[in-house]
Parts: sequence; structure tokens; C-alpha cells
Amino acid sequence: MELIQNTPDLSAYLAADEVIDHHHPVVRETAARLASGVVDSYGYAKVAFEYVRDAIPHSADAGDPRVTWRASDVIELRTGICYAKSHALAALLRAEDIPTALCYQRLRDDGSGHCVHGLVAVRLDGAWHRQDPRGNKPGVDARFSLDGERLAFPVDPESNEVDYPVLYAEPHPVVVQALKAAPDRPYLWKTLPTTL
Repeated sequence: MELIQNTPDLSAYLAADEVIDHHHPVVRETAARLASGVVDSYGYAKVAFEYVRDAIPHSADAGDPRVTWRASDVIELRTGICYAKSHALAALLRAEDIPTALCYQRLRDDGSGHCVHGLVAVRLDGAWHRQDPRGNKPGVDARFSLDGERLAFPVDPESNEVDYPVLYAEPHPVVVQALKAAPDRPYLWKTLPTTL
């Protein structure tokens, strides 16, 4: 699949905003701590990915009802769903000047419908590489990789699942709206976007 930037300006994938708030002290401190033991951008990106994947539980896996959406809150509170964890990873990577995009899949949910799943794409070695910091569990084994995708969920086109090819410089508005409107995760689960 060819990944498509929604803006040609690569600097947009380094920008901070209300959601990807990599200027926030908790993001800066975490990024500095993670960067202290690595020698290059690849090493930092891998360490940051593994930190978000492993040290910040997916709120559904952990049974945490809190809804986070701002990167600094995800890192500070150590909880979030796929979108929120992607926001945190994007902020940590951008804090170290690694261009990072938000991207999405449309997957079957646990019922009979679909929901949008969030992940990131990191720009390293002159190309974009999708990564999924959702968090591993039985049946899910996402890994940081520049040599072929190791995502949490491969799509099944026969089930009307879709890999969206667009790389967004900012989180998609329907995702942010759903997160901000949810008082808790049970409510969010009923209002997750089904398509972009």
C-alpha cells in the first residue's frame, strides 16, 4: 500500500498542537529520559515505541474507565486506547525531531460492526513506516519494524476492513471529537467512529 501524506510539507509532521503537545514538560522529560540511552533516531524511535506499547496499558485491556486524548495526559496517567497511545507516541517522536503521522484502519469490532483503529507512521530512512503502539496481549504481537509491517491487526478485506493510506499531520477530527465527548470508556465504546 502506498502511504499518502495529507500535506506535502514534512514540517507539519513535527508540529505541536492541542493533542500532540510535545512541548509539554511531561513529554519533554519522558523523551529526554528515553533518548539518554540511544545513539540514533532509529534506536530512539524503537525505544519510544516500546515504551508506549508496554508501559502505558491499553485502557480496555487494563479495565481502566478513564478516557485520555492529549499526549501529555496519556503519558502522565499511563492509560489510553489506540488513538490516545498513538498521540503519545507521535508526541515523543516529534519531541526528538522525528516526523510522525497519524494513520488509521477500519476493523471489525467485537460485535457485527466496524470501528476505526489508530496507529502512527514514522519517517525514517527516507520512507514512512507504520507502527502500532496499541499494546500486546494474547493474539496481538505488534513490533517496531522498518522491514515490513508488524501491526497489531492485519486487515481482512473480505470483512470490509480497510487500511486507510492517508498520513495525517494532525489527529483526524472524528477521532478527537469522539475522545473529547466521552465521559468514560464504556460511553466511548458506544461512540467509536466506524469510518473516516
